[in-house]
Amino acid sequence: MLDHIGLRTKQFDGLLAFYRAALAPLGYTVMMEYPGTAGLGRDYPDFWIGADDKGGSNIHLAFKTDDRSVVDAFHAAALANGGKDNGAPGLRDYTPSYYAAFVLDPDGNNLEIVCSKE
Repeated sequence: MLDHIGLRTKQFDGLLAFYRAALAPLGYTVMMEYPGTAGLGRDYPDFWIGADDKGGSNIHLAFKTDDRSVVDAFHAAALANGGKDNGAPGLRDYTPSYYAAFVLDPDGNNLEIVCSKE
């Protein structure tokens, strides 16, 4: 079971601004912040961003929600704040109720929000 995850980036301020906006529809806020490091979350900081002059993390990261409108709101917020579309909100053929959206963050990480409820 995961407790938290962290991304490393050369563009700390820009990536933090992106995730602050993109994850707001999920109820995420910056809960802890230190020079070059910030922890976002709802109940506790489970998603961390840290400055690193070596570059980005290049991962796929999926968040879940129980509300399809949150998937739509995430996608719109991400695109409005520097994300690139990597799959508009909609049903996928993974399962009959798998509703998701994908964006590439400013570092090129593939970010997904998924709702598995109808």
